[in-house]
Amino acid sequence: MPQAGLKTIIALSFVLAVGFLLVILSCALWKAYYPLLVVATYVLAPVPNWICSHCANPDDFVESSGAAVLDLGRFCTGFLVVMGLALPVILAHSHIIEVPAMIMSVIGGLLIYGTIISFAMFFQEEQEF
Repeated sequence: MPQAGLKTIIALSFVLAVGFLLVILSCALWKAYYPLLVVATYVLAPVPNWICSHCANPDDFVESSGAAVLDLGRFCTGFLVVMGLALPVILAHSHIIEVPAMIMSVIGGLLIYGTIISFAMFFQEEQEF
């Protein structure tokens, strides 16, 4: 795994700030604050993976130990990510928010979730046996 340096942290923080800015602007410019729900789904998305990975108890000798628990965590995370993408589309389709607000919210949400995944990738601890 790559090592995280100061430049990596600064770049990821900048991308995260741009993502939050896009989501907040999609709410403030059109005065409909429903796209803020996207932030909640993207912040909660890694939680099932984290919980299930700690409950799985991987074993060195048995490859499939805890595979069902890990699959459940991945399924719940995938559900939250898809919900974060589909929620602005559904809100725009039902004319609750405008289409430009939907586009800004989806792009901002993708930047937020991409940054969360990148932080997890760069700061993952190596397991030694």
